[in-house]
Amino acid sequence: MHNSELVKLASRVENRILLIRGHKVMLDTDLAGLYGVPTKILNKAVDRNLDRFPSDFMFRLTREEAANLRFQSGTSSWGGRRYLPCVFTEQGVAMLSSVLRSPRAVAVNIEIMRAFVRLRQLLNTHKDLARRLDELEKKYDSQFRVVFEAIRQLMAPPEPKRRQIGFRAPEKD
Repeated sequence: MHNSELVKLASRVENRILLIRGHKVMLDTDLAGLYGVPTKILNKAVDRNLDRFPSDFMFRLTREEAANLRFQSGTSSWGGRRYLPCVFTEQGVAMLSSVLRSPRAVAVNIEIMRAFVRLRQLLNTHKDLARRLDELEKKYDSQFRVVFEAIRQLMAPPEPKRRQIGFRAPEKD
């Protein structure tokens, strides 16, 4: 793969990492798309090597998780899938490289591993920044309290904007 393709791939990978059951994971459909193979082929390769994919490497979503994911992503269906989607943790994605051996799979796996590392570094930086802010806050008196409050608000993740959907009856006096 060329450098420009790798840059595009890296941004596509980072946008597909989800947090499910406390694990950073990627959907089988997203991985198959990145590898350039049908999801069915990817899952068959995994099924032939199930001993390499314990539950902390790969797990199948529950109906509720799949429904929540469909709702969040705005899709109406999984394209007629018979089975619930599988998700792969970072270790599961690494194990896929031993199952899928094409040159594209190798290049994609390298970028996926790099994306997981960048995500981990970003989270550690955020934790380190919060710890340092706590230390500074303890060190200086209350005159800087307003500054610390403002910094904490900037560090907080944004609240999702939700529009109210549906008909709303006028309130009666």
